[in-house]
Amino acid sequence: MIASPQNAYYPPEAYLQMEEKNQNKHEYIDGYIYAMAGASDPHVTIALNMALLLRNHLRGSGCRVYISDMKARLESLNRFYYPDVMVTCDQQDRETPTYKRFPNLIVEVLSESTEAFDRGDKFADYQTLESLQEYVLINTKRQRFECFRRNDAGLWVLQSYTPEQQSFRLTSADFEGDIAALYEDVTFT
Repeated sequence: MIASPQNAYYPPEAYLQMEEKNQNKHEYIDGYIYAMAGASDPHVTIALNMALLLRNHLRGSGCRVYISDMKARLESLNRFYYPDVMVTCDQQDRETPTYKRFPNLIVEVLSESTEAFDRGDKFADYQTLESLQEYVLINTKRQRFECFRRNDAGLWVLQSYTPEQQSFRLTSADFEGDIAALYEDVTFT
């Protein structure tokens, strides 16, 4: 999650150069750089499980699955974020090795420090990506998977999944997964 901003304004090119050399990750909002905090065991485990499930399903399809070290660029808003998991099937994204501009699926794993931002301003920012079809929020306190899908009218519709449903569906990746596999090896605190 975003901590306090550094004071100086940076153009996008300077941010990208700095980020290549930096050991810590920073998100970029309107020319200001924000340090990211570390993640918990459940957070990392869920993100890895999701990435592996999607990678195994999408292998050979031309789509690429990225984890938290790849930036999503929102050019129209002058922002760079690090989604926990991101899928892009757009060939144009092969041209940019440090960020992607055309994701069709973004997954954020929630934590105490990120939940309000992930549900609020970050989701509003992601909605400006014309390529984005689904935005997923995954709970780390209990088994709950929320998928926001853009419908034909351009509206975002929520579908929630819990253990009672046993599986979840991602239409952007033509994928159906098991809730149990998503939460494999996760210990709730």
